[in-house]
Amino acid sequence: MPDTKLSLDDIERISRGALVASGASEENAAAVARSTMLAERDGIRSHGLLYVPIYAEHVRCGKVDGRASPVAAQTRPGAITVDAKRGFAHPAIDAGWDLFMDAARANGVAVMTVSESYNCGVLGHHAERIAESGLLGLCMTHAPASIAPPGGQRPVIGTNPFALSVPGMRRGEAAFTIDQSASVIAKSEIVLRSRTGTPLEPGWAIDRDGEPTTDPVAALAGSMLPSGGYKGFGVGLMVEILASCLSGAVLSQDASPFSGTAGGPPRTGQCFIAFAPDAFADGFGERVSTLIASIADQPGARVPGNRRVRNRAAAERDGVIVDPQLMERIAALSH
Repeated sequence: MPDTKLSLDDIERISRGALVASGASEENAAAVARSTMLAERDGIRSHGLLYVPIYAEHVRCGKVDGRASPVAAQTRPGAITVDAKRGFAHPAIDAGWDLFMDAARANGVAVMTVSESYNCGVLGHHAERIAESGLLGLCMTHAPASIAPPGGQRPVIGTNPFALSVPGMRRGEAAFTIDQSASVIAKSEIVLRSRTGTPLEPGWAIDRDGEPTTDPVAALAGSMLPSGGYKGFGVGLMVEILASCLSGAVLSQDASPFSGTAGGPPRTGQCFIAFAPDAFADGFGERVSTLIASIADQPGARVPGNRRVRNRAAAERDGVIVDPQLMERIAALSH
């Protein structure tokens, strides 16, 4: 069966239709569909159309409330909170966004936390959205526990990524975006290898007894390893404090998995921080440009996020190739 080529508009439309047919409201489905399209656009396939059947399954089984109406509040001049009401993260983030942006511009810095939430897709896209508004964005989200502390065996924190996006010299663009998790490798890669029986690389995981393993099934029963050893675990712990403890979400060790139907809503959280550079010093953009040039001018060096930018340009021009079997699964959800 030949591959299918879709435009980005097609991807957004198909995703929205599958979610609405599964029970999500039009507004909630639109927010998640846009995130799905952005992931496909940037070549991050693990958070693109592959996730649509999972989203649909979770709406149908009640793991996420597809018709939730999130509630945003401004508790202090620079503090915004959003209760996602156990629904999708994307509409919850949208619900507090204008308050968040206005507060950051008025105060020089603002923080928005989201609780009772769910997987927020590609974290870097939320940071980039802040940067495109002319602000410096730092975002964090935690996930169901999959990483044990160094020397331990029981997972305590999730892959817990953070993302930093820097505004460009022109309004509406990001100079660059860093988006990385606390683990050596994405959990989705270990899940994929468990299904195909492909061994892991050494140094990716330990089994339930704390012993190194290349068996993906044993790894899923044990723990992923943090990137950079105890330093990576420290980064993940920082994210846990801000995205879980500060937001009022459950701890990673108490969150249900983002895959499968067991455990009820994950009830995870996010934390977003926006800085207005001109509130602190003049010349921010010029210093950033000099910094980027010092990286880009070195042969073989890569500015963070450049691969996504290249993928983006190609997808916008040529569309995206999609596996036909995946398309059949998504099409079946709409009937």
